Amino acid sequence: MGNRLAGKTAIVTGGAGGIGRGIVRAFTKQGANVLFVDINEEAGKALAEEVGDQARFISLDISQQENAAKIVAAAVEAFGRLDVLVNNAHASRQAPFVETTQEHMDLSMNTGFYATFWLMQAAYPQLKANEGAVINFASGSGLRGMPTQTSYAAAKEAIRGISRVAANEWAVDNINVNIISPLAATEGVQKYIEANPETGAQMLANVPLHRYGDPEKDIAPVAVFLASEDGNYLTGQTIMADGGSIMMR
Repeated sequence: MGNRLAGKTAIVTGGAGGIGRGIVRAFTKQGANVLFVDINEEAGKALAEEVGDQARFISLDISQQENAAKIVAAAVEAFGRLDVLVNNAHASRQAPFVETTQEHMDLSMNTGFYATFWLMQAAYPQLKANEGAVINFASGSGLRGMPTQTSYAAAKEAIRGISRVAANEWAVDNINVNIISPLAATEGVQKYIEANPETGAQMLANVPLHRYGDPEKDIAPVAVFLASEDGNYLTGQTIMADGGSIMMR
């Protein structure tokens, strides 16, 4: 247990599984109160029970614009304030570029890009009042342009674009806006590797540290750093928490 986030309240989307769950656990262990959002009610309730009074679970569809304000209001109602917004949730489907449909694009943009955009707008007054932080998520799929990832890559790179704009505009309010690009052994990644063993082996071969990250032990501490006072002088940055897979220049 620690106190790096003592007194802070965070929203974490997609908080019931994978990286989101790791962040919820890490944030609460560091003293934060967390409202986490997920559409998986069973997993959400289980995590809320595990974490205890420092967390609240809410099941809302982040692809619906009106829910952004409801999520922010729920955090403030539960804990009295909002300091950190973590936009982690994102759903997408893989397809070759010429087979990517409007439905594929809508799913990825609505759950990833637009959900991030709407929540940032809704959270802004609270973040301004508390000189808070936004943590968004990018992906090596977008940075590398990985095959079959058209809709996901598009949304992730769009998120990086608006994050830099907000970092510039909101600097006067002492709001930090940063991006984590992770590589972690989440449930989704593990399923993909099992279904595509050759691709999985190649992915691992491209990781200089020769392992996939652990959501709670490797990725969540980066989010803790960015949410804490230690990260106050970073904004507009893409942090590659990927074992060295992509070394930004």
